[in-house]
Amino acid sequence: QVQLVESGGGLVQAGDSLRVSCAASGRTISNYHMGWFRQAPGKEREFVAAISRSGVRTKYADSVKGRFTISRDNAKNTVYLQMNSLKPEDTAVYYCAADSSGGSYLPLYLADYEYWGQGTQVTVSS
Repeated sequence: QVQLVESGGGLVQAGDSLRVSCAASGRTISNYHMGWFRQAPGKEREFVAAISRSGVRTKYADSVKGRFTISRDNAKNTVYLQMNSLKPEDTAVYYCAADSSGGSYLPLYLADYEYWGQGTQVTVSS
């Protein structure tokens, strides 16, 4: 099994940048597609971004495309989400997730991911 721990969340103002990290332990994540999801109060958890095992392929939700960048450092067993031009509607708990299926499909849905972190709060004030 792999354990995921997010960090780097906090309170920022609209227009600011923030980078959240996801540190994995237990197994190397080089064999896992990785994803970021978020959940705002009263809303369902939603897809934000995903990155393939090698880091070559990425996908983003339309709401964050052009502002957020997902990356990974397999040597450090860590995945990152760089968030720029933050908006109040980006306020949510951000979760890291890992998919161990080994397929070529880059997963976009919650059910595709087996392992989850506990989340880190990101709050954007207007």
